This record gives sequence, structure tokens and C-alpha cells, in this order.
Amino acid sequence: MRAANYFVYILTNQRHTVLYIGVSNDLERRRTEHTKSPLYHFTRRCNANKLIYAEAFPDRAGAIDREKQLKK
Repeated sequence: MRAANYFVYILTNQRHTVLYIGVSNDLERRRTEHTKSPLYHFTRRCNANKLIYAEAFPDRAGAIDREKQLKK
């Protein structure tokens, strides 16, 4: 059995008024990037740093397909 290499995740803010859906191979690194990097202004502006959902996938393609499904 292969280990999960990619994750689809959902972040929200403390009041649960905004959702952000993304894909990453390192959830903790990605959460840090969202809160500290100037490149991610949506998640910083909305303070979306609370992880409420994560789903593991063995490959990137499967994770991206699931991300698209959730965003519909």
C-alpha cells in the first residue's frame, strides 16, 4: 500500500464565513505559507487558517480531480 503523498484541504476562518480549498503535499508547510506569505492575500485577508478538512490521495492527479469536484 502506497502512502498518501497529496492532500485536498479546506481552510476557514474562526467564524466559518469563508472557505478556501487547495491541494498540497505538505499540509503544515502550506498552512504556514497561507498565513505568512504575501502571495496568498485571500487567505491572509480573510484570516482563513483553521484546517477543517483534509483528504489524502496517493497521487497529484487524484487530489486535483477531488479539488475540482469540491469547488463545483
